[in-house]
Amino acid sequence: MEEQKYCYKYPHPAVTTDCVVFGFDGHELKILLIERGREPYKGYWAFPGGFLNMDENATQGALRELAEETGLKLEHIKEFGTFSDVGRDPRERVISIAFYALAKKSDLQGGDDAAKAQWFPLNEVPRLAFDHDYMLRKAMQKLKEDIHFEPIGFDLLGDSFTMPELQRLYESILGVQFDRRNFYKKMLQTGILEEIDEDPSTAFFGSHREMRSMSIDALFGTPKPSPSYSTSRQSDDDSRRRKRTRFSFNKKRYDEFKEDHNFRLEF
Repeated sequence: MEEQKYCYKYPHPAVTTDCVVFGFDGHELKILLIERGREPYKGYWAFPGGFLNMDENATQGALRELAEETGLKLEHIKEFGTFSDVGRDPRERVISIAFYALAKKSDLQGGDDAAKAQWFPLNEVPRLAFDHDYMLRKAMQKLKEDIHFEPIGFDLLGDSFTMPELQRLYESILGVQFDRRNFYKKMLQTGILEEIDEDPSTAFFGSHREMRSMSIDALFGTPKPSPSYSTSRQSDDDSRRRKRTRFSFNKKRYDEFKEDHNFRLEF
């Protein structure tokens, strides 16, 4: 009798994929979870994922499962580990290939074997199904490593953002606090940020950085000093302007940095 296709004499493991998706709401890092609608671990929260189809590779399978279970459609995910403990899945011998992704927060919808999908702050993640607690720790470890070599942020922030928002993102990922002036200086030195003008009051002078930086002296002559205007007040005004200034990523420069293996961002 001819052996059927994909049927073998010896036992062999099944293969699944899981996606650890990070989001950012402007204040804290969040993680995307699905509530399982089926056994095993029915009612538990877990990462989006599932079994590979015979005609797809691991990346294709991970993206398909992510879309089916959350409605989130991404183009880029990064493999960070393989999880193969013998007892990790009570159904059968299962090996999981895990990916992490960075995504702007969006509306979600449960589907397939997921009852619902939801964003969770990292400090409010419930106990997870399978070995996903361990998987989350490994994903966070990898993200913290990568942030020094890839200027992470393009996929988590909006089209424009303030420097405080970018700093909060980095602090959320690394679990530390940075000196504001030092962070500002370091990020500008990378060359991946472009200052954009969203203040209508400056529109008359154009959107180029050189025009924005022109002093009152250069435009209208030297003004008479005001006795009520102190150096401290000027410093406060400069600080407020820096907080309001918005930036965007220079996509070309950003991609060059991600490909530059000698790049390392230190704070």
